[in-house]
Amino acid sequence: MTRRARRTYRLLAGRYPDARCELDFGDPFQLLVATILSAQTTDRRVNGVTPALFARYPDARALASADRAEVETIIQPTGFFRAKTDSLLKMASALVERFDGRVPRRLQDLVTLPGVGRKTANVVLGDAFGVPGITVDTHVGRLARRLGWTGEQDPVAVEHAIGALFPRRDWTHLSHVLIFHGRRTCHARRPACGACPVATLCPSYGAGETDPDAAAALVRTEARA
Repeated sequence: MTRRARRTYRLLAGRYPDARCELDFGDPFQLLVATILSAQTTDRRVNGVTPALFARYPDARALASADRAEVETIIQPTGFFRAKTDSLLKMASALVERFDGRVPRRLQDLVTLPGVGRKTANVVLGDAFGVPGITVDTHVGRLARRLGWTGEQDPVAVEHAIGALFPRRDWTHLSHVLIFHGRRTCHARRPACGACPVATLCPSYGAGETDPDAAAALVRTEARA
């Protein structure tokens, strides 16, 4: 399984040489905010609201003292804006009170912040601080099960199962590659099996469209979710 998993990763990395975090950010605080906003919406939509949000509230201290109604208005296009505003304000206050306004570099500290779970923490660690982490979002969990790497449903169990198959240095980039593949080819409802570069390695081949031409029409050049 380990050899097959690593070969799958190499092939997918070749398909998506530009795999990366698709949230726009300039520092760890901005990435933390953007990742919280990304729940139940697209990265593109988040990227559409964060320039105005960061211009108004550039750091944790500014956001901690923000006007709630103003934040809600700015982030409304991302959906669930009241709950997200609550998380952002509480997270910023916790950063100021417990970490002097700085985003901590340790997972065990990050997950103590309101609105921050392991998925968000691993995004920040991997992409803002260069600390390897596996981000188990819906795409990564789905692909790990389809590829036969794990049968687990719990995100933490999936994270540990994937981590056992790959060197720690690969974890962050692996997450990006899987997310790119999940968004562009291995869709939740109708995967493009006939256009998949790892079809011969995938035990779930045939779950989606296998005709090469029809499958190619399903492949997205850009992510929509």
